[in-house]
Amino acid sequence: MFFIKSKHISYILILFLTLFLSNCQKNRVIKSHGIIFLEKRQALLKLNTSNKNDVIELLGEPHVKSIKEKNTWLYIERTKTRGNVHKLGQNIILNNNVLVVKFDKYGVLDEKIFYDKNKMNNHKFSKEVTENVVKRGSFVESFLSSLRSKIQTNRPKKK
Repeated sequence: MFFIKSKHISYILILFLTLFLSNCQKNRVIKSHGIIFLEKRQALLKLNTSNKNDVIELLGEPHVKSIKEKNTWLYIERTKTRGNVHKLGQNIILNNNVLVVKFDKYGVLDEKIFYDKNKMNNHKFSKEVTENVVKRGSFVESFLSSLRSKIQTNRPKKK
């Protein structure tokens, strides 16, 4: 290619790297699950004045109804997006909200508890590793023992 000179190659390389490394999409792709804008909607619910019909009108049917407590409903909102280039495109959770709504025996809103991503408990797990007392043989040993058992089962029996 006689029309491409060495200085043009550097410009083409810089242009290609710029297009490749910058995301082609300027707007974030947001995937929502559940009731969107749950935090704003729950603020419209009034304790001791709103009833079940008001809650259904505002938030819709609940995602989960408690089995033990008949009048406890749960609403969930989860919003995820893709991470930046340094996160290698892993999903990042933007919102992880849960609204617990409790009614009295007449169906009037008695209590509402809102949990967001920051209020949820972070459970710490033990980093200790349990030793396995039963030792299995190596792959070669187990392969040879299975091969030996197959040979012995297919061998003709002596009379």
